[in-house]
Amino acid sequence: MSLALTIGLLIGAGVFLVLQRGMIRIILGFVLLTHGVNLLLIAAGGTARRVPPFDGTDAAVAADPLPQAFVLTAIVIAFAITVVMATFAVVGRRDDDTESDDTVGDDRPDGAARGAAAASRRGETR
Repeated sequence: MSLALTIGLLIGAGVFLVLQRGMIRIILGFVLLTHGVNLLLIAAGGTARRVPPFDGTDAAVAADPLPQAFVLTAIVIAFAITVVMATFAVVGRRDDDTESDDTVGDDRPDGAARGAAAASRRGETR
């Protein structure tokens, strides 16, 4: 029961973050989604059979290695995709149209950018 709740919580939080604005939130949502799917794959492999395969016991009660191989492959793929997404977030920072127009593409220091944005909202020119 706690495994199902953890999977649901991770996938729900991941979907919520993927639907937010901003690349960092999308990347974090993707990471949470991959963790939830990895837990789902492990749970689908059966949690009752967890005997080591070379313990001298019957091979029929040994853990199935296929879900473990899927999860290992999914971890590697998710890490690679996360690195690519983080690279795109850094390289494409100025082209990101999901952030507000107040700070993206402004070469001025932080305080000057906020001041110019506030002045433009009031109708003043600098």
